[in-house]
Amino acid sequence: MQIVVLDAKTLKMEELDLSPWRALGVLSLYDRTDPALVPQRLRGADVVLTNKVKLSADALKGAAALKMVGVLATGYDVVDVAGARALGIPVCNVPGYATGSVTESVFAFLLEMTRNTAHSTARIRQGAWTACPEFCWWEKTPLALEGRTLGIVGCGAIGSRVAAVGRTFGMEVLGYSRHEHPGFPGTQVSLEELLHRSDVISLHCPATAENAGFVDAETIGKMKDGALLINTARGSLVNEGDVAAALASGKLGGYGADVVSREPIDVHNPLLKAPNCYLTGHSAWATVEGRQRIVDVTAASIRGVLEGQPVNVVN
Repeated sequence: MQIVVLDAKTLKMEELDLSPWRALGVLSLYDRTDPALVPQRLRGADVVLTNKVKLSADALKGAAALKMVGVLATGYDVVDVAGARALGIPVCNVPGYATGSVTESVFAFLLEMTRNTAHSTARIRQGAWTACPEFCWWEKTPLALEGRTLGIVGCGAIGSRVAAVGRTFGMEVLGYSRHEHPGFPGTQVSLEELLHRSDVISLHCPATAENAGFVDAETIGKMKDGALLINTARGSLVNEGDVAAALASGKLGGYGADVVSREPIDVHNPLLKAPNCYLTGHSAWATVEGRQRIVDVTAASIRGVLEGQPVNVVN
């Protein structure tokens, strides 16, 4: 069986144990795949695995041997799932592999914004504490999370885990979702109420046509002055120009983003020059443990398809 990986570098697979895949067939790893090369690399493949390389219905039609498409992520919008279904090709994703990793990134952003660790380290190295006549020194006043309100937009698995951690910090937790989530460890309210009451807002909803850019000047205007905003979901949820303006004016006290509207980030993105803006490069999911789970779960999906009992099928 031929297993083809189209963008191995996205997961830095040299750091991972790929033996679960090698045990199932002949593995071909491509660091990156230009769109023009997709049809060629699908030819003869029994299984194709992708993280960010897009697979159109036309490309899939040319892959006569294809038995499965594996998306090396939870989101599967890179694949024409309807086209794959029409061709009888199951598309399998990897749900829940990075719930803990993304949750940790949320609180890395939040603790940096409230405790100012990087700023303090830089200033201390410049001599600011040495020159201080008191034993204790700080420039940016630290903020306590205890007693503050955490609002979570999107109450699924990651949103629920963030809520649970927030509660351990002594935060009141509010949640908003289009659907009820009975297991959510907080109080589910309307979006309007969440915006008005929250000191911190963390985004955990999928990107849809309906919610594109919904965090804009109007939405931000409904938030508390100095509210902190965190986005580890999708860059398209946010109007980045409006967020940058709100940071400049002080309406937003800080913005932590692992995702932006265009990735890799464009040199003209307004967030690059915005104050109190903290950025990571779509890496909240990328712990070694999380990436290894992608390999292991995908191997189980391949075995399931071969045995006629597919799992994690999204189409």
